[in-house]
Amino acid sequence: MSLSKMSKEDLELLSNKDITNLILEESKKPINTADLFKKIIKLLELPDSVFETKIGDYYTALSTDKRFILLDDGKWDLRSRHTSDKVAKVTEEDEEDDTDSEPEKEEEIEEMEEDNYDDTEEEYDEDANEELKDLVVIDEDELELEQ
Repeated sequence: MSLSKMSKEDLELLSNKDITNLILEESKKPINTADLFKKIIKLLELPDSVFETKIGDYYTALSTDKRFILLDDGKWDLRSRHTSDKVAKVTEEDEEDDTDSEPEKEEEIEEMEEDNYDDTEEEYDEDANEELKDLVVIDEDELELEQ
């Protein structure tokens, strides 16, 4: 669904990162941080003061989201539009090295497991998981909008 067809109420249910994803999908070209955030503020009809107080948090959110990539010119784009130039090539020599070192690695793992063995057993509490099943994860941006 396009952003122009979405109501303000529908947009408010989305995180800033999700709105950014929709903006970049529609724009078909990279956009800088400030312009992206200004578009979000305009779409959500937020006061201009939000820009200055939340732009840093917005930048951090984009930086940690794997859907987005920051290009050399300082503009954001969808990672799916960019491919990596680096391809790992496995040679016969590499394959031989891997087979030789496997037994040593297994022995090291067994030794580490023995060293970390704990005689005390912790009981699994199914009731604790039952209490947590109804919890919902809320994005920080959504939490701040509710306040």
